[in-house]
Amino acid sequence: MGELWAIILAAGESKRMGSPKMLLDFKSGTMIEKVIANVKDSKVSNIMVVLGAYKEAIIDQIGKLTVKFCYNDNYKEGMLSSVQCGFRNIPSDCKAVLVFQGDQPLITPSVINTVIEAYWMSGKGIIIPVYMSKRGHPILIDRKYSDEIEKLDAGNGLRSLAYRFYDDVLEVNTDESGILRDFDTYEQYRKEINQTQ
Repeated sequence: MGELWAIILAAGESKRMGSPKMLLDFKSGTMIEKVIANVKDSKVSNIMVVLGAYKEAIIDQIGKLTVKFCYNDNYKEGMLSSVQCGFRNIPSDCKAVLVFQGDQPLITPSVINTVIEAYWMSGKGIIIPVYMSKRGHPILIDRKYSDEIEKLDAGNGLRSLAYRFYDDVLEVNTDESGILRDFDTYEQYRKEINQTQ
């Protein structure tokens, strides 16, 4: 069937958080560790973590895990540049890629597997999970779109791929709001931590 890779975007500067949010405590580890653990518990074959700001600190935290790393020299240009960096570093025999944000630790292995199963069953090249009519992550993208991703405009981002190739998109409904939730501010983070303690 071909291997499925996850690209975890962990290159951001965390400006609104005020500190590296990937390294904030979450459950029994850090936020980035929880995201990696969720992916590892799914049917994804391999993981590529895209680094930028705080590269050394993140590697110190997760360097012993069985993941691969690439460094985005252009991380200040935004998220799309990290997606492009990840795709450039994925092996050519990869079948498809699932794109995760490093600050979305509430995406469960169950949702990840649902997206993967929809890909194998449908034959569609872009699979997007949906909660309450809102598109979330992870977005699964067939390897055939590698060149198109390289051409995308930073102002429109990865979402524009789905608009351009709308007839190859499948939305998968889910009852898990975690596909939408990330943590941009310390207040959002503290609220989540307080709810789960």
